[in-house]
Amino acid sequence: MRIIHTGDWHLGQSFYDYDRKTEHLRFLTWLKGTVSSIGIDVLLIAGDVFDSPNPSAESQKVYYSFLREITNENPDLQVIIIAGNHDSAARLEAPNPLLESMNVSVKGLVKRTVNGDIDYENLIVPLNAGGYCLAVPYLRQGDYPEAENYAASVKMMYDRLYEIACELITGHASENNRPSPILAMGHLHVAGSEISENDRSERTVIGGLENVLPDAFCQGIAYIALGHLHRGQKASGHENIRYAGAPIPMSFAEKNNRQGVVLVEIKNERAIGRHYSVHIERIEYDGAIRLLSIPNEPLSQEETLREIQKLPHGDITDESPYLEIKTLITEPEPALRHRIEEALKGKAVRLARIAAVVQEGKRERKAPTLEELQAASPMDIAEKVFERKYGGEKLPETMKKLLLEVIKEVER
Repeated sequence: MRIIHTGDWHLGQSFYDYDRKTEHLRFLTWLKGTVSSIGIDVLLIAGDVFDSPNPSAESQKVYYSFLREITNENPDLQVIIIAGNHDSAARLEAPNPLLESMNVSVKGLVKRTVNGDIDYENLIVPLNAGGYCLAVPYLRQGDYPEAENYAASVKMMYDRLYEIACELITGHASENNRPSPILAMGHLHVAGSEISENDRSERTVIGGLENVLPDAFCQGIAYIALGHLHRGQKASGHENIRYAGAPIPMSFAEKNNRQGVVLVEIKNERAIGRHYSVHIERIEYDGAIRLLSIPNEPLSQEETLREIQKLPHGDITDESPYLEIKTLITEPEPALRHRIEEALKGKAVRLARIAAVVQEGKRERKAPTLEELQAASPMDIAEKVFERKYGGEKLPETMKKLLLEVIKEVER
């Protein structure tokens, strides 16, 4: 069984007013070719298919066209999709009656039985090649069983799903003697995993205190396909717990990330006394548009303008890099953008963002942009205000927990 794991597509994302449809189409075309050339049995898409819970008609067209084309070209391919925190769970699940006929399973909602219990079996997808996939979408408040904290609740949920899957395979809940593999999916943050440096949007997604330990997943699970973090990586260093990462960078903080997908191959090893072996490797995707930041550290306006002159000349095309300009200011500069735009005429780059850093004596303070203010999490703001007000003291854990409860209630 060959599996490709991807996720965090964020279809419909607008990058500083630039439409990224062409970039997404390029990745999806590459993905279709990779699936066909390798001969993939299962495609796992680990959430955040769309950038917004109310995606445009054009974004939905891209998504459904991809599913139709890839299943037509690969009739035996099984596709399993979970909802992420950016997705509307109900909207993503709505076309399931049609998608199931194309061998596509979508899990967005954590449903309840008539008794009010979690319908665990609804989240277990049989694999055509043998075994089961625990397809757990992004868990919102009320989706998981009650326990002393979020991490314990998530572990309890995966434990129960694993027990049921084992029973379906062997007739009893055991980690030993499994003749078929069990996979798992999730859209969450595993503690110890790396986020992109200074990426406020990714920190907002993580949700402050809502993360889990790697032991949330039973050791008997062959592979855990995660979404949430945009940097492809082994979750907290675990070989079989992976983030595929976003196929294109979502912010300038992600400009050094390497894009790609994860290939998982599960082989029958009964001849040597084991049921199966798991081989995992990363396939790089190099089709993403480059993101440039100049200079490396904020300089004066005159020095910044001289750095701009070093940029290559040429026409602006769909292949031109996105550009972030960082410069120092001592006071508001209404003409700053005009000066930079004039200096960029004839340069083969697309200006996306100007980061103005206010210089206060020897201190530098970055002036937040509208995008940064919109992406700021309430928890981050509360921590910074508390530190400023109380001379650098950290926000107490009890206050963090109370504030998190309030945030969850407001979001709910």
